[in-house]
Amino acid sequence: MNANPSEAAVQAWARLVRVSGALLDAVEAELKAAGFPALAWYDALLELSRAPEGRLRPFELERHMLLPQYSTSRLIDRLEKAGLAERLGCPNDGRGQHVAITEAGRALRERMWPAYAAAIERHVGSKIGCSDAEKLAELLGRLSGAASDGTLCGGAAVARV
Repeated sequence: MNANPSEAAVQAWARLVRVSGALLDAVEAELKAAGFPALAWYDALLELSRAPEGRLRPFELERHMLLPQYSTSRLIDRLEKAGLAERLGCPNDGRGQHVAITEAGRALRERMWPAYAAAIERHVGSKIGCSDAEKLAELLGRLSGAASDGTLCGGAAVARV
């Protein structure tokens, strides 16, 4: 295996990092302008709402998060303080705990989605279109090891974000 990446691979890497940061910043700014908390809150609430019984162990939540989250415990503390999540004892592990979404957390996530969806459309969808978005999702899936079924433009996948 060649230890040196091609110039194209280096350029792809640099653009991926720059674009990822810029897009996250733009979406964060739009959520803030709409009066919503950070994108990490949405991401955590989404993962909790998808989980069986609306709860996950903290390490599971961190693993499921779309965003890098090095301080999951602080995020959980903030969600709990805001009444959006609660910590529950873990029946299988006396020292462990679950984090569960509350009804207020579900409601906030649902209110945030239209602003988040509009930001995704404005910063991604309107610039590359559906077929290019499918290609990009497939390429990024290869980088992450996830497979794409190629049926993302039907509209159903958008709600999965």
